Amino acid sequence: MRLFRLIKIIAVTLRFGLDELILGHSRLRPLQKILNGLLFWRKLTLSRGERLRLALEALGPIFVKFGQMLSTRRDLIPPDIAEELSLLQDKVPPFAFTEVQQIIETSFEKPLQEIFRDFDTVPVASASVAQVHFAHLPDGHPVAVKILRPNIGSVIEKDLTLLDTAAWLMQSLWNEGKRLKPRELVAEFARHTHAELDLMLEAANCSQLKRNFANSRLLLVPEVYWDWCRQQVMVMERMQGTPVSRVEHLRRIGVDIPKLASDGVEIFFTQVFRDGFFHADMHPGNILVADDGRYIALDFGIMGTLNDTDKEYLARNFLAFFRRDYREVARAHVESGWVPKDTPIDEFETAIRAVCEPIFDRPLKDISFGRTLLSLFQMARRFGVIIQPQLIMLQKTLLNIEGLGRQLDPELDLWKTARPFLERWMSEQVGWRSVVKNVRAELPYWGKMLPQMPRLLQQQLQKNHDFPLNDELQLLIREQRKQRGWLRVIAIALVVLILMQISPYITG
Repeated sequence: MRLFRLIKIIAVTLRFGLDELILGHSRLRPLQKILNGLLFWRKLTLSRGERLRLALEALGPIFVKFGQMLSTRRDLIPPDIAEELSLLQDKVPPFAFTEVQQIIETSFEKPLQEIFRDFDTVPVASASVAQVHFAHLPDGHPVAVKILRPNIGSVIEKDLTLLDTAAWLMQSLWNEGKRLKPRELVAEFARHTHAELDLMLEAANCSQLKRNFANSRLLLVPEVYWDWCRQQVMVMERMQGTPVSRVEHLRRIGVDIPKLASDGVEIFFTQVFRDGFFHADMHPGNILVADDGRYIALDFGIMGTLNDTDKEYLARNFLAFFRRDYREVARAHVESGWVPKDTPIDEFETAIRAVCEPIFDRPLKDISFGRTLLSLFQMARRFGVIIQPQLIMLQKTLLNIEGLGRQLDPELDLWKTARPFLERWMSEQVGWRSVVKNVRAELPYWGKMLPQMPRLLQQQLQKNHDFPLNDELQLLIREQRKQRGWLRVIAIALVVLILMQISPYITG
């Protein structure tokens, strides 16, 4: 089976002239001339980007998804190819209802009619990995049921193996291959794709996001019905709303469109900087709008995470950027290790200013993040910037936010919307709020450790054979044992005093 798949890939590659991209190495040019002679009938009139896009669509959904992710890596691929790959659409015909029924009944080990009160046989959405049907639970709750495609795991594994082989060839034969590390890119894609093959993981992502935005005025997230979830089946609350792309309809029902656009920016920065856990696939097909103007998130297979260090450096960069403090941007890149330590700060600052300064004080309609990111990546290549894998999903999401904001409100001032949120977040990280937060987090540990300190000190001293205990020290230890009860009382009193001092800040 893998051999047939490989033959198909080779055939599609030759049909769309991708051999010209693959055999561009000087050592392989004689082979390219031979192929051109054998394929004399082939007429290649389309651009290389168009040919690559059509080839990926012909190879199937996994290659389409890979092309979509590759379109966000403008540090790796030429601009013309990146622009063309951004047009890839993940539209896949649905699989038969008989297969849907078989997967559900196998997962639950009972007939479909005993699991759901009713089940729509026609799917409401179909993508490369899964499709969605509407149904009702036995108690009448309306739900959306997501089902993995049959045998999708084995298909993906074969395609990932072939992708890795192609990446190995590229890394071995292309001059830029070692620097761009295509095998690491395929490994990153494989990690996200594998996560989509376990719907229990997606259900957990959905549940976490719902908890993060509990009682939110901005975002609604469906409830997961865990008793009806399995690895191949996910059942969640059916959400009612209007696709965010239907702007005119949203206006007719009274939704404040400019507010909707600014809310989208706030949701993005809240997920990134408050939670470090964000929806990384926020294209219009995954977003509805409730009648009260709140966003509704769907499809939680691709989520991004950031640790505290990532968040701190990102916030530093964003704030410095908003303040046009390009030296701070350059310094933050060096201190974070994103550029080599010997990078000349003055030159780096000048390059950043040349890219960023032209886009300030302009509405979103006059700004292209795509072109700005491209300029940043070209600058990054010049200075040897190390692209951080954990930030790739963030970059992809930011591009999605740009497209959504441009569609909703071209006059949206992204900087004015985001800056107050980031400044508040930074004050919580480095100001008095941060001190109170850290003290409150550490108090249980202090309360546990302080009474134990005399005993721990004694144990450490006794273990140290190079430090013999003299008579005076032994007497001190015996006296300390007598006073241990008092020390516990003092420690508890100290904790109470600390709590009394900071309680106005905690409650306020």
